[in-house]
Amino acid sequence: MRIVIKVGTSTLTHASGSLDLMSMDKLLRAISDLMGMGNEVILVSSGAIAVGTSALGLTERPKELRMKQAAAAVGQCRIMHIYDKLFSEYNGTVAQILLTGDDIDEGEREEHLRATFSSLLEMGVLPVVNENDSVSSAEIETGAHKTLGDNDTLSALVAALIGADLLVLLSDIDGLYSADPRADENAVLLHRVTALTPEIMAMAGGAGTWRGTGGMATKLNAAKICMDAGCEMVITNGKRPEDLYGIVAGENIGTRFGG
Repeated sequence: MRIVIKVGTSTLTHASGSLDLMSMDKLLRAISDLMGMGNEVILVSSGAIAVGTSALGLTERPKELRMKQAAAAVGQCRIMHIYDKLFSEYNGTVAQILLTGDDIDEGEREEHLRATFSSLLEMGVLPVVNENDSVSSAEIETGAHKTLGDNDTLSALVAALIGADLLVLLSDIDGLYSADPRADENAVLLHRVTALTPEIMAMAGGAGTWRGTGGMATKLNAAKICMDAGCEMVITNGKRPEDLYGIVAGENIGTRFGG
């Protein structure tokens, strides 16, 4: 099975913005195990700005675009260092792929990108993908780029590009609820969504924490991209990376879109 896993900032970091090393290690151990079972895995990782903000000793996320991009450059370096260090302990190799919208929009670049992913997966390498925030302002400033704008969307586009069977969004919530579970105690977790009806789309809320940019709306947009490409998608809680085993096996964990 070809699997794309997207991990959000809230899963990768503590409230302070520093890296949650235990969470990262659990995630990489599960990914290593899934790859050992014969699956191909691509990891789409957020967190560069939050980690860079912490590493630079800043008390809050920068407001100026140039400072956000500087924080992203520092944070991306630190995140990849940790991924490489932790994954090597499981005899694995990681590769970094940083993308802008043009890389996916432009036909020739798209073909080269697909070939790069294929080559890395053939060699058993774990590609780690993020938007290139140090040069692209689509996600961190304007949200205006016609292709990218958040890593939920990016992960869905990558899944469609490489013909993935499954996209798993590891978030700070267990899945899609009938209402906001933080405000409504009667909210019910939906385990299966086969069509993105107006009622389902209306369940989207706002973004989560200051550390991230995504909310349920971006996840439902990602679900549409995946379902149109014939790829299933699951939203689940990133604090339980061991759930990946059951998700790959088709169990009712989180919310599964498609099928």
